[in-house]
Amino acid sequence: MEEDEIAGYVTAYLKKKGFTQTEKIFQEEFQTNKTTSSPLEPDIAKHILSFSQLESGPARFHDGYSRLRSWTYSSLDLYKHELLRVLYPVFIHCFMDLVAKGHVQEARHFFNTFREDHEMLHLRDLQKLEGVLSPTHLEEMEFAHSLRKSKFNIKICEYSYDLLLQHLHGTQSTTILGIINEHINFQVTAGQPSSIVDDPEAVTLSGSSQDAANQINQKEIHWGLLEDSLEERLEKASSLLSDSEKGEGEAKEGETEESKKRSAEGGKQGASIKKVKKDKGGSATGKSTKAEVNTVAAAPRVKPELPTPIIPTEVEQSILEDLRNRVQLSSVALPSISFYTFLNTHNGLSCSSISHDGSLVAGGFSDSSLKVWDMAKLGEQTASSLSQDENDTSQNQQTVGQSGSGKRQYTLFQGHSGPVYAASFSPVGEFMLSSSADSTIRLWSTTYNANLVCYKGHNYPVWDVQCVQWHANCNYIATGSSDKTVRLWDVQSGECVRVFVGHRSMILSLAMSPDGRYMASGDEDGTIMMWDLSSGRCLTPLIGHTSCVWSLAFSCEGSVLASGSADCSVKLWDVNTSTKVSRAEEKSGNASRLRSLKTFPTKSTPVYALRFSRRNLLFAAGALAKMAKAFPSM
Repeated sequence: MEEDEIAGYVTAYLKKKGFTQTEKIFQEEFQTNKTTSSPLEPDIAKHILSFSQLESGPARFHDGYSRLRSWTYSSLDLYKHELLRVLYPVFIHCFMDLVAKGHVQEARHFFNTFREDHEMLHLRDLQKLEGVLSPTHLEEMEFAHSLRKSKFNIKICEYSYDLLLQHLHGTQSTTILGIINEHINFQVTAGQPSSIVDDPEAVTLSGSSQDAANQINQKEIHWGLLEDSLEERLEKASSLLSDSEKGEGEAKEGETEESKKRSAEGGKQGASIKKVKKDKGGSATGKSTKAEVNTVAAAPRVKPELPTPIIPTEVEQSILEDLRNRVQLSSVALPSISFYTFLNTHNGLSCSSISHDGSLVAGGFSDSSLKVWDMAKLGEQTASSLSQDENDTSQNQQTVGQSGSGKRQYTLFQGHSGPVYAASFSPVGEFMLSSSADSTIRLWSTTYNANLVCYKGHNYPVWDVQCVQWHANCNYIATGSSDKTVRLWDVQSGECVRVFVGHRSMILSLAMSPDGRYMASGDEDGTIMMWDLSSGRCLTPLIGHTSCVWSLAFSCEGSVLASGSADCSVKLWDVNTSTKVSRAEEKSGNASRLRSLKTFPTKSTPVYALRFSRRNLLFAAGALAKMAKAFPSM
């Protein structure tokens, strides 16, 4: 190859990249050294020629990615799952580079050819990028602009990294190599590749937004419980009671040795019998329960930043009674589930909610109505309402939701002028919030069955009032968004103090652990993530649901997490093992697969709402998806 031809390739490349000064210096040095320079080595000349050919047209993106894809899928299974992580960043940047260079038709062909490889994990991202049709779209679309300004961080073992470099250099894939150098940071680890395929931190996006999130997560938060809470008072009362019992036992030391042994044996038997009875009855004040609770570190106590409402005495007594009779749950003692199924809703049910004690069930409907059922009154149906003629379809359709005496079985709340998308009860149950397509939020009184306040100000439908969760100490609020992040806000300053990044689709549900230490979030893909609030890190993903996770709920002592999904199932997860993962489990790859305690499938009912009562009974609600015989609604 002539030196002048090589110089022409180099000059054309420098001019194309806009390196004017470098081009000028190169030409001066080339003319100076032209007579004295030795011939260029054949390998270097060949490499420059191949590089110039690859730089000549848009086909280099398609060919380079196709070779990388074929090589990755044919790799050994031990390294394949790590190498596959590289494909998605390379794919989207090949597409965006083609668009930026004005090759729109080639970009669409490239996108449609390889999009199926990434639809399972990145469908929503692909739907956004599908709208990029010109170079100006790349600048105007916030999502595409942020991708081009950010870098992907990919965890990969040293051997997988070496294999990737060998392939890229061996095939002279300079275009793909340039994309990887510009848009990917590899976090290379020694040893064998990790076998945790669904590690949420294996691929992360770093850039201005991620750096800001990391900076926010350095802020100090106080995740403990409120001082002088009802739970703390009950613990103090229980400890005083146990101390008095201990003192009574020590006062009987005047007996003989033989009688002491007899009384000790009898005491042991009596204690064991008492323990069994308490376990059956669901008491949480037994000695065995106390020992189990003490294995978990007690949450620190913090002061509220805002004044807390005064609880009426009768309500406080009722709550304390529930706490005394609480069932202690664990991996071997699962909760009972009471499932409320809405019948004959004809796809009109938009949402449902359950009060904290399970006595009230609310349903929001597409006809703008909000209905509340009182479970105590519902159980008092007359025999005539239960023995209606099943063949009289028209009569049943007219009396759906009505008892035999003509009275409705529910309380009807009317005021919205659009479908009701969400409803939520206050802790005591005397108030209820609802949001609607009419752009308003309404506060209702379940005592007076009336609308108290109408909150106006939104210009578009208010979709949800439940993907917002108060922290246990009321100092923070967590919000889930369609931007795939969860944020924690300080209620006093209004400042964001945590950003949780890791979900691959929009957030649909949130739940806070009772001690305020952990938070669970569920997304549209069926993934649940357990977060540590103090560090802002994901402890583990919980994989098992195959569709949207619409509801999450922690048991009262925080040992069990319940999840309800559109896949018509309720799953129970062991929180203690989910938040305490040993290194051996992480290496074995079974860290997130063994935490599902049990799955409760419904017949054909997607799970809209979940609620643990203060006695640890789990309530669930949903609408039957298939048509059934006409019975009274609920």
